[in-house]
Amino acid sequence: MAALETIRTKFGIGASLIIAFGLLLFLVNPSDIIQTIQSTSSKNDVGKINGKSVSYLQFDSEVRQLEEVRKIMSGTNASSEEEQTQIREMAWQNLVDRYLVTPTMEKAGIRVGQQEQIDMFVGSTPSAVASGFAGFYDEQGNYSSARVSEFMEMAESNENYRLVRDYLQNAARSNRFSEKYIGLYNAGSYVNALERKKAIEENNSTASVDFVLAPGTFFPEDSTVVVSSAEIKKYYEAHKDGFRQKANRDIRYAVFELNPSQEDIAAASSKFTELYDTFASTDNVRAFLQKNSDRKWDDAWYKDGELRSVNADVDKFVSENNSGVSPIYQSGINFYAARIMGSANIPDSVYVRHIMLVGENAAHMADSLLGVVNKGNFSALANLYSADKGNAQDGEMGNLGWMTRNIMIKGFEPVLEAQVGKPFLLHTQYGTHVVEVTKATKPIAKKKVAIFEKETLVSKETDRAISEQARLLAVRSQGKAANFKTVCDTTGIYARSMNINEGTDTYGSISRAKEVTRWAFNNKPGKASDVIPVDNKYYFVVAVEKEHKEGVAPLNEVSEAIRSQLYREKYIAKHAEDVAAQVAGLSTLEEVAQKLGTTVSSLTDVTFSTSSAPSTEPAFVGAVSAAKEGVLSGPVAGIMGAYMFQVKGREMGSYYTEDDAKAAQARLNNYHSQMILPLMMDKTVKDNRARFY
Repeated sequence: MAALETIRTKFGIGASLIIAFGLLLFLVNPSDIIQTIQSTSSKNDVGKINGKSVSYLQFDSEVRQLEEVRKIMSGTNASSEEEQTQIREMAWQNLVDRYLVTPTMEKAGIRVGQQEQIDMFVGSTPSAVASGFAGFYDEQGNYSSARVSEFMEMAESNENYRLVRDYLQNAARSNRFSEKYIGLYNAGSYVNALERKKAIEENNSTASVDFVLAPGTFFPEDSTVVVSSAEIKKYYEAHKDGFRQKANRDIRYAVFELNPSQEDIAAASSKFTELYDTFASTDNVRAFLQKNSDRKWDDAWYKDGELRSVNADVDKFVSENNSGVSPIYQSGINFYAARIMGSANIPDSVYVRHIMLVGENAAHMADSLLGVVNKGNFSALANLYSADKGNAQDGEMGNLGWMTRNIMIKGFEPVLEAQVGKPFLLHTQYGTHVVEVTKATKPIAKKKVAIFEKETLVSKETDRAISEQARLLAVRSQGKAANFKTVCDTTGIYARSMNINEGTDTYGSISRAKEVTRWAFNNKPGKASDVIPVDNKYYFVVAVEKEHKEGVAPLNEVSEAIRSQLYREKYIAKHAEDVAAQVAGLSTLEEVAQKLGTTVSSLTDVTFSTSSAPSTEPAFVGAVSAAKEGVLSGPVAGIMGAYMFQVKGREMGSYYTEDDAKAAQARLNNYHSQMILPLMMDKTVKDNRARFY
């Protein structure tokens, strides 16, 4: 110990940690430590691309960078879950491009040179990425190489510009790689003249055919149709790729929903009634709603019928009255009252333009511009002074275009009441605006309405009672799935069964339940959970019944599906043999139909081609294309049953042309090109993002 103390004193904590790790190796098997470290590390990986692990920190850094780019380019944050999902998808695709797509294309001999990258921004034909960036356009709305050069120069000294520049350059380069690769693929997917001629002949050759179908779609159990274990195993070995799966779990779960009790609803009704008189008489409705209502003050004007989505009784009251306060209405656990604040003739839509001013001097500058702005100089002043250079509807700077109550910049609501042709000032979160309404639709009768709305909330007592039900199930299950099932069966608690993967966050109609999924994937089969709260509205108790690991599903899990598939194939073939035995010696379709207890049907324009009707069975179409005219043929084993048929005649048309053949090949190439990336990623990309988001 004295020696240890000497080392600590001389070499510090680093040496102590090395010694501690060495001592640990005497107590624990080194391979166990390495395995634990690797397991912990892999759990923090968002995925693996082309052999390279992508850690959560690396992916998060990529996401944050894209968020910053978006904020700089649009002036807004990605606030909604949908926007966040889009950014995460872009970040992942950027990494796939960087580690897989671009290296693969470079390996194929594709290059995007330095001069080519410059030309994508300032050449005669800019990249779609460059031409889609508003910052590269001049005042007249034209793409400007001068603006591009100016932007690139500023990026050398401005971090925000540099972020956007790097994003645009990387996106343009990736797009060019993909364009070249797809072009190379399409060039290799060449159809020669003989192949095209054959396709034209096949599409122009049609047959008319009579047939009898002996149905055989129900696949009843037939003891003479046997599928052996050896056949199942042989099929499995030959089709293993078809049984690949992502990790998934079979779970059973019980949900306890937090619904207000009758006592809660009665208490909410009493409280709403107490506040009703104040709502009806107050001079400051806005403040009252801000403090007491789930629905805050809204400056909107409503026409008849527009409040139906809020409450049918409220809508009826507002439609039938020009003033006054409604009675109290109850709908389920919600309570409503409406107060008509005014009536006026208001247009549905107005055409708006503005000059946006920001900074300390914004209000003073806005006052000055308001005094000089007019119909003739508005666009010119917007071009000179407005901080908003991105809005120029109909080619005039400052034009925001048509606005409605539902399509409205926040803070611009007063434009619906504004006088056409008279500029005025507005203050919003974006700055101070000189605003003018230049056009408006015909005014119609509308009303401004204050709506007092209150939802009944679950009381603490009700919450405790419901959570106690969930807790009792969890306690009685004792952490075991078998006990969970027994308790549910004996107490009448309804437990749902479900197969989930790591991305599952919706259970029935319940969303945002990712915590349930995380628990299931962090626990082994046979385990039952404690109470898992979800979205402050539900309590879950969950049991993991079975685990299915990522990769090829084991034979025992898919053998029954394989047996069913092989049974169907054998049954179809045997059914065709049985039909052949029944109709042996018959010479006409009428005799066949009578023997089989069915009727003769007809088809025209049957063609062995790309345009063949998808409802016509491929096996039947193939047999018709090869059969002799006037000869009773079959039976053909199809999915719907066994076919006996006779080709009545064939025709050779000219409606399918060489242009049609070229167009069909182009469609096929387009489909194939869309599959290039998924196929490239199939065995080289492992996406674990669902663990984290």
